[in-house]
Amino acid sequence: MPLNCSRLGLALSFFLAAMASTAAHSQTDVALSLYGTFNDTTKYNIGLEHQTAANAAGGLFELRHISNPFVGYEATYSFNRANQEYVYTGPTPVGSGPGNNLASVSANAHQITGDWLFSFPAGKFRPFALAGIGLELTEPVSGQSLTTRSNEPVYVYGAGLDWGLVPHFGFRFQYRGNVYKAPNITTAYGSNGGFTHTAEPMIGAYFKF
Repeated sequence: MPLNCSRLGLALSFFLAAMASTAAHSQTDVALSLYGTFNDTTKYNIGLEHQTAANAAGGLFELRHISNPFVGYEATYSFNRANQEYVYTGPTPVGSGPGNNLASVSANAHQITGDWLFSFPAGKFRPFALAGIGLELTEPVSGQSLTTRSNEPVYVYGAGLDWGLVPHFGFRFQYRGNVYKAPNITTAYGSNGGFTHTAEPMIGAYFKF
């Protein structure tokens, strides 16, 4: 009988310790961040045509829940300008002007993702890493001819750091990288089909429930 009580007490101690650890690690929060976009250039049509999204500023909203170091997830929505620039560097007919023709399409980008999170608390700080998937929605501004919207899957990765200032509020610093197909939003140029990359360093604030 004493042995059974001892085992029961030991099991109860482990259970309480696990519950305390989970409670200390768990977090549910909402966050708003500002970021800049820095975009790669893709080349297609034997390298004669180049497409680049102009660098811009944007905003990100996050709803995040973390249960333990390996069980964390978030839903995000972000918006930024995504004007596309097209350059044709191939030969042009005689008398048609220089052989470096530039065109641009004014557009907005909306992104929706679901992400997995790995994180751990370290005093007032919480480092984290993330990976996810979602949709990149690129919409030309109305009133432009030969344009169409583009909806492409986007793959997201990143890392960052939460800095808790008071029990329910803090700053969030992070870097997010996006990989997706270059949006085909104009029929004036051939279809690209290549993947591009957007880097997004950002700073924001979070409120913890």
